[in-house]
Amino acid sequence: MEIKQFRVGDTVEMKKPHPCGSKLWKVLRTGADIRMECLGCKHSVMISRAKFEKAMKRVVEPAAE
Repeated sequence: MEIKQFRVGDTVEMKKPHPCGSKLWKVLRTGADIRMECLGCKHSVMISRAKFEKAMKRVVEPAAE
């Protein structure tokens, strides 16, 4: 299985869209749980790392250094 690399500030694309229609999310916090914010409606959610890694498709835009 591929290990997915992501950091705080990355914009990621998820496999399924949020109810607002956007698939793009910004990672706000990492750890055992991941907090992310929808870029369509600015809704913030926290999900487990395992669920996040399964649902994440790719990193669209890496965090600015």
